[in-house]
Amino acid sequence: MPFIDTDFPGLIIFEPAVFEDDRGYFFESYNDRVFEDMNIGPFVQDNQSHSRYGVIRGLHYQLDPNAQAKLVRVLSGSIWDVVVDIRKGSPTFGKTFSIELSADNKKQLYIPGGFAHGFSVLSENADVLYKCDAFYAKESEGGIVYNDAQLNIDWKIPADKVIVSKKDLINPSFAECRNNFEFNS
Repeated sequence: MPFIDTDFPGLIIFEPAVFEDDRGYFFESYNDRVFEDMNIGPFVQDNQSHSRYGVIRGLHYQLDPNAQAKLVRVLSGSIWDVVVDIRKGSPTFGKTFSIELSADNKKQLYIPGGFAHGFSVLSENADVLYKCDAFYAKESEGGIVYNDAQLNIDWKIPADKVIVSKKDLINPSFAECRNNFEFNS
């Protein structure tokens, strides 16, 4: 099975079957039937970013009723993908999960609503694509500052090489973030 459960309820790693030969490789990065069998999707929006080494994007989420589940993958380069469980009552509330996603390893991460998400760019450049199951809603934007002391996330980037947007620098701490998520087992 290409789906690997994590210790975080609902957070799933997808490792597609890759067929390689002397010409290159082929794999299905997404098949609606396969994901539907796992109760993932449907997706309504694709987002893509291009970033250079040291960029940290996040931590972002959308509040209910506009929460977004995401399926994240890397088209070129490598990222350190990070999520924070912000679902009150979850056994992993306030904990972080990190994984390297790259064009080489072809892993994808399914992130349900109720998680803050961000990533740092480990390679010279990286192109990231993520599918969302809900449309962007500005009024529902939420965020947590990337260097929150309580979360103490290791972004795998030296402090003097970190590049963060002005918008992300003013995100609140984990303790002060807007949050209306409740865990449903």
